[in-house]
Amino acid sequence: MSALALVNAALVNEGRIVATDVLVRGDRIERVGPGAVPAGTRVVDLEGKHLLPGLIDDQVHCREPGLTHKATLATESLAAVCGGVTSFLDMPNTSPPTTDRGALAAKKEIAAATCHTNYGFYLGATNTNIEEIQRVGPDDACGIKVFMGASTGNMLVDDPATLEAIFRDAGLLVATHCEDTPMIRAAEQRAREKYGDAVPMSEHPRIRSAEACYKSSSLAVGLARRHGTRLHVLHLTTGRELELFQAGPIAAKRITAEVCAHHLWFDESRYADLGTRIKCNPAIKTAADRDALRRAVVADVIDVIATDHAPHTLAEKARGYFEAPAGLPLVQHSLLMLLEQHRDGLYSLEKIVEKAAHNPAVLFGIEERGFVREGYFADLVAVDLAATTRVDAAEIRYKCGWSPFEGTEFHSRVLLTVVNGMPVYFDGNPTGARAARALKFRGR
Repeated sequence: MSALALVNAALVNEGRIVATDVLVRGDRIERVGPGAVPAGTRVVDLEGKHLLPGLIDDQVHCREPGLTHKATLATESLAAVCGGVTSFLDMPNTSPPTTDRGALAAKKEIAAATCHTNYGFYLGATNTNIEEIQRVGPDDACGIKVFMGASTGNMLVDDPATLEAIFRDAGLLVATHCEDTPMIRAAEQRAREKYGDAVPMSEHPRIRSAEACYKSSSLAVGLARRHGTRLHVLHLTTGRELELFQAGPIAAKRITAEVCAHHLWFDESRYADLGTRIKCNPAIKTAADRDALRRAVVADVIDVIATDHAPHTLAEKARGYFEAPAGLPLVQHSLLMLLEQHRDGLYSLEKIVEKAAHNPAVLFGIEERGFVREGYFADLVAVDLAATTRVDAAEIRYKCGWSPFEGTEFHSRVLLTVVNGMPVYFDGNPTGARAARALKFRGR
């Protein structure tokens, strides 16, 4: 088996930063700590730079099958490893939607042949596929995705009886997108009456309002409490919603919350210069909301940081308010965003690792990943906090070819990404190696 030694690292892991070495043999971590390096081992001297477990992004949209003009599993997973993300969980709103076990199996076949990160997939809920939800297990999917707000095709779940059945019968974690569709539709109508078709982007957080989010997320939490469901509420955007969740370690919770990197970064003032490039659902809201989300990360009210990576072409984004699709590409730059906020004093490195690597592994029961432990799979990322990364078109790996961060200079750099013991990104470029595998889940 091939061997890799990462020496003189500042390892960020399990709440501590320790000067140490990590020895990898084959796809596993053999030793954390100093020791003899076997003959023939590839040695990378990190010279005191930081080594983290690879990030696990619990919410991405790779658009395959059916929407591959925007993105593919191959292109977006390559962007992910260039940004230090070694595993991701892909959403079901593809074409056709991933709403049965046959569609899950088809996506796994594509991923096995093309993916650069480790991968898992959600089963999408509809108003009519409760039998699939009842049958699906951890060998099939990482969880059940419920769009409790407008979504693609028939994936809006708004029938009260169906919601009760899903929360009662799901054997896997239920992950929800929470927005109240009737409230959104009424707000859209008011905006049309005021502006016609020329609704400005500044109206987006009022159309997709804090009230619409709270009404839906409080419904989800109420259902979960009544049925004892393992619930994960995705992409919180408001300070008010935080009252629905408890502070504390993730292992003690059955109801958890996620925030996305862009909701920790942007506020509504940026619609003026970025427009539809930062149109996303739920909407980026006020600076007060953003700041409340940041505090909730530190206070362990929010459990996971992810991206909701959702690429669209620039031509699609150039349309007017109602026609421009929601979502932005982020997975290549999410770690750099968090490291920049660490530099600004918002989060410790240990907290970033907890929320973006440890906790997703615990939450989804991902076997032997998310931590730097002897015997675990070697998914690792090394970063230089004294270097810089300027985002320009030449280095963007997304198939859509753009980023809302073009022109931004981050004060850190991803040096090395290792997936299953294989260096897949090194010193600014993919290595050409591909070592991705299907994630294994322990289930509820």
